[in-house]
Amino acid sequence: MFEYNEDYMPLLKQVRETVEKVVKPRAKEIEESDEFPYDMIHRFFKEGYLQILIPKELGGTGRDITSLCIVSEEIAKVSASLSLLVIVQTVGTLPLLIAGNEAQKKECCPKISEEHLIMAFCLTEPQAGSDVGSIRMAAKRTRDHYLLEGKKSFVTNGGVADKYIVFAKTDPNRGRRGISAFVVDRSLEGMTFGSKDDKIGMRGIPSCTISFHQVLVSPRDLLGEEGDGFRIAMETLNRSRPAVGAQALGIAESAMEVATLFAMRRKQFGKPIAKLEGMQFMLAEMATMIESAKALVYKAAWYLDKGLPHATKYSAMCKYFASDVAMKVATDSVQILGGYGCLRGGNLERAMRDAKITQIYEGTNQIQRFVVAEQLIKEFLEKYGMGRDWSEFL
Repeated sequence: MFEYNEDYMPLLKQVRETVEKVVKPRAKEIEESDEFPYDMIHRFFKEGYLQILIPKELGGTGRDITSLCIVSEEIAKVSASLSLLVIVQTVGTLPLLIAGNEAQKKECCPKISEEHLIMAFCLTEPQAGSDVGSIRMAAKRTRDHYLLEGKKSFVTNGGVADKYIVFAKTDPNRGRRGISAFVVDRSLEGMTFGSKDDKIGMRGIPSCTISFHQVLVSPRDLLGEEGDGFRIAMETLNRSRPAVGAQALGIAESAMEVATLFAMRRKQFGKPIAKLEGMQFMLAEMATMIESAKALVYKAAWYLDKGLPHATKYSAMCKYFASDVAMKVATDSVQILGGYGCLRGGNLERAMRDAKITQIYEGTNQIQRFVVAEQLIKEFLEKYGMGRDWSEFL
């Protein structure tokens, strides 16, 4: 099971130093301006965070999912937005690592590190979110190209990314089995970027709608085979969800720290409110939920890194549980601060807005519960089959 052993302690120390020296001084400014932090992009590339899963032989850092979670959690304690910068870059890179052929990997992966290419992942559409199989984006094959036609919405890094992983239907009659994935360069004609979404949280990291009109894409930019898109998307999200759980964990830890320190200093009825039983119960519940979320996040990462069975179940579990914990802890922390917690511009106000989005992206928490239930049923079918009489277990 995961622990901060000699493989991870140097990374943990290095990330914490970077957060203290580089992230913390910029966090509030990025939040208030909502401007994309190009300076942080270059710094994070220098530290190896934005190419963290790319193998060393392809110019990357060559680390694992557990390392990604450590980076995500530690940065999120100060800035969830800059933690998202790491996560979305990884989500945009993973399809290449999962399904790219050798030529595609050798062509693109070194450039990501050397030229600081920003990546994006285009799956969601105006009429297709959780129901991926209902996407309408079309990729019509001509003799020499694919023609992309349609819209993608809520594309994180939209408008600033250099490369877009775009999912489109090459065979509309096959539902999700007709979805394919393409690597699309932003320089191609026919791509139109909508205005930046004015989000309640994760400020500074843009998302927008992208329209594709007769965009010519080379067959060389098809990832895997036609029809592999749904599998590629699901395998990508399965690997990235623990990082979202870690991000939520960082948000929760930061909020609890603010609430605990306030409760220790705020006096009512002649003593610090941290000495009041009702307050102690709230703090104890926060701490317990955070520790539970942390164990689940790093268990999921460990299962993915080891290639163990049931990793999909733990990935979905940790994403929905940790993000629910973040929302609960942020809300309760605001309650502990009372009127002070409701003031704009404070860390708790930002934590509350950022926590909400973690319950939605990378698959809503309702969908994650569905995934967990389906995986659980599958496990029990493998173990017991359908022929056993349930009454023998009573």
